[in-house]
Amino acid sequence: MGVIMESMRDGIQLVAEQHGDIVKTLHSHTKIFAAIEEDIRIMQVDIAITKNDIEFIKHDLRKKIDADEFATLERRVALLEKRR
Repeated sequence: MGVIMESMRDGIQLVAEQHGDIVKTLHSHTKIFAAIEEDIRIMQVDIAITKNDIEFIKHDLRKKIDADEFATLERRVALLEKRR
């Protein structure tokens, strides 16, 4: 009976040690995931700001004419000036 109890005690001690190691590993993973979650929150804010900036730039560019339109307008103005 004593031998069986000794064997069970050793098994329980081994399981307890493994449990302690698993808890330490999970704790370190929890810290890593918390840091990742914070990075993701920061990136979400940065992405929202970038999207707003892009919308502003797109709106601003729509107000401007491109090079082809400018060349066409330049020719029209030149023709009008010649007629005067």
